[in-house]
Amino acid sequence: MKFSTVTLFLALAADIVFSNPIAKAKKSPYFFLIGDSTVAVNGGWGDGFLSYLKGPAEGENRGVSGSTTVSWKSDGRWASLLQGINDTRAEYEPIVTVQFGHNDQKSLTLDEFRGNLVDIASELKGAGATPIFITSLTRRRFEDGKVVQNLHDWRGKTIAAAKDGRVKWLDLNIASTGYVNAIGAENSTAYNLGGTDRTHLSPAGEIVFGRMVVDLLLEKR
Repeated sequence: MKFSTVTLFLALAADIVFSNPIAKAKKSPYFFLIGDSTVAVNGGWGDGFLSYLKGPAEGENRGVSGSTTVSWKSDGRWASLLQGINDTRAEYEPIVTVQFGHNDQKSLTLDEFRGNLVDIASELKGAGATPIFITSLTRRRFEDGKVVQNLHDWRGKTIAAAKDGRVKWLDLNIASTGYVNAIGAENSTAYNLGGTDRTHLSPAGEIVFGRMVVDLLLEKR
């Protein structure tokens, strides 16, 4: 889903996400959000994040439900992303946020996951984009009054891959876990997409956790 932007920080364009802000500050950011259903339209934080953008910054949500670091690149999606990067480079600074893990943990080893992320970073850099890795949004399942941190190892591998690939990373997993622990199990149900779905987000949750990603970006200034 593509957004013509509405309300964010142009500080992002200058020095939050760039290794050489002076050279790149002339262009506004164009965000490509890739990831699984916790990023995607209808249940992910991606649209909430994009709702905070302020023109001339722009972005689009390319999250895909059920996807992994392997499957997202299939069915022409990777080629389409590279084309999108190429098409926007003249006018914008293309930035690709990358958040996977929820589905990778069902089918890949941790080392495979890490290696896939390193490859993604390398390919995105080669295409002229700035990759930013994001650790997985927490699930909101509680035991003994605390969030079950069942994505901890995948968080660690995301950070390790970011360091391997020399790219920036945002720790959404820890930030979202801390927030959900603070509000408690009962209050966190307001963010369920429906019923007992403690993984995907209601419209209110999209805004709250989308804003959380905004704040994490701002902290990288």
